[in-house]
Amino acid sequence: MHDELTAVDIRKMQEEIDYRELELRPKLIEDVQTARAFGDLSENFEYKAAKQAKNKNESRIRYLKRMIASAVVIEARSKDDEAGLFDRVTLYMEDEGEEETITLVTTLRQNPMKGLISKESPVGQAIIGHKVGDRVFIQIGETGGYWAAIRAIEKGADDDSMEISKY
Repeated sequence: MHDELTAVDIRKMQEEIDYRELELRPKLIEDVQTARAFGDLSENFEYKAAKQAKNKNESRIRYLKRMIASAVVIEARSKDDEAGLFDRVTLYMEDEGEEETITLVTTLRQNPMKGLISKESPVGQAIIGHKVGDRVFIQIGETGGYWAAIRAIEKGADDDSMEISKY
């Protein structure tokens, strides 16, 4: 499976890789060496913590490199009257009788707590390409789901304001 990412996503990932390889890695290696000098490694918490931080950094570097290698670069284009990538969409949740505003983003930038919803999520898949006034069914699992109406679409752009997910 390929991840659909924008050029900005790729650039942000490469910047993080550069930071982790050129700045963070040497510091973490030094921390491991310093902690190792404290003595008995079997009871040396500082050594274990330093190794764990170093390994976590290496894991993140590998993850980002795999994401870049498998990425399909997409552009954030949609018609002026349709919900698309980076647009703010106001939904009326019929079952709850409440409105919710979300922003459609790539999977790499999703953060549901901040209203950043992946275009590949059930909500994202249901509303992308739809217009104000459309009623959409959001499928949750095999047997469940709910109806929502699109109340407003505010066009957005792919910019540096949204961070990529940390993990």
